Amino acid sequence: MRSRISTRTLVVTGLVLCLLLAGVASYYASAHPDGLEHVAGTLGFSGSADEHGSADSPFADYGTKGVDDGFLSGGLAGVVGVVLTGAVMWLVLRFLARRRD
Repeated sequence: MRSRISTRTLVVTGLVLCLLLAGVASYYASAHPDGLEHVAGTLGFSGSADEHGSADSPFADYGTKGVDDGFLSGGLAGVVGVVLTGAVMWLVLRFLARRRD
């Protein structure tokens, strides 16, 4: 007989795995430009792009403003992203569960 895994165990394990990936593995992500940036560079119009609206935000360009260490800067941005995404998802699910009742 197989034992059942509780929902809490599954969520906590998934959250820990996401935090580890965001905090540690993000440092080893490719430094090469993504597909759109590559095509823009190949076709010669990459210099014509304007700065995006959130360029001055604390976590722009996959880093944390004010943190000089690249590993820590990227890891912190990743962890904050996971926490904020999880919090928004939790709020959405709570809202949907409340509407169903």
